[in-house]
Amino acid sequence: MNLKKNILIVGGTGFIGYHLAKRSLAKGWQVTSISSKPPKKIRYLSKIKYILCDITKKKLLKRNIKRSFDYVVNLGGYVDHSNKKKTLKSHYEGCKNLTEIFLKKVLLAFVQMGSSLEYGSSNSPQKENMKCNLKSIKSTYGKAKLLSSIHMINLFKKKKFPSTVLRLYLAYGPRQDINRFLPIIIKSCIKNQKFPCSKGVQLRDFIHVDDVVDAILKSLINKNARGQIINIGSGKPRKIKKVIEDVQKISKGGYPQYGTFKLRKFEILKLYPSIKKAKNKINWKPKISFEKGLRSTIKYYNEQAI
Repeated sequence: MNLKKNILIVGGTGFIGYHLAKRSLAKGWQVTSISSKPPKKIRYLSKIKYILCDITKKKLLKRNIKRSFDYVVNLGGYVDHSNKKKTLKSHYEGCKNLTEIFLKKVLLAFVQMGSSLEYGSSNSPQKENMKCNLKSIKSTYGKAKLLSSIHMINLFKKKKFPSTVLRLYLAYGPRQDINRFLPIIIKSCIKNQKFPCSKGVQLRDFIHVDDVVDAILKSLINKNARGQIINIGSGKPRKIKKVIEDVQKISKGGYPQYGTFKLRKFEILKLYPSIKKAKNKINWKPKISFEKGLRSTIKYYNEQAI
């Protein structure tokens, strides 16, 4: 039995993409990455085939994807969500372009990375059977992700396309971009600096990137995941203020200026999932506690001398 699989990671140069690629290589798989930009030095892996291509450019994408793959994981899309048109195009149009290509190829699984923002203002804990309404979603990113999810599930229903949507909450861990929430807090605390923040009353769900990768891999190999939307989070929400205090405690520094940032107009105060379906469908549950994950993440940034 040949266990050597071929995986295409769209967005393989990103934070989650890097960790997924590294784990896939460790499994002996052949790994190809498609992204619009080359990998940063901290996310370069020598055994990966890197393809530079914008997934919104359909003809160019077709020219770059000649071969078949066993697995496709779509982590791609425009990261800076301030450009609404570009955000919608890269996430939704990019997703449709990819599926159009792979509908004509033999494929075991296609995992689309969704977002907790697809639930809009739905009450927490958020469950996969909740009705999602585009009108209740304030962010273009959330709308683009929901449109992509609807597209993926429709393809499964109509054409038995082997699609799975993983609705991700707040992933964190080593090698995350320094302009993200936790790295900003960690950097400020390591340097013992003052930093602006809200009052920290929001309840959020943080999930370590290694647990996210576990969920992706289990979704790829488990046929029960086909045609499913599955929440991926810790299931243990934490107040933002408590998260900041945890970082201060471990790094022994930092001066948060609580209340500097006002809550956004449509801020959702409670945002966390039910993760029962993940356990039932793909036999997944998070293994890394927040404290353990946070310690390893702070250690990484300490060593980087940020």
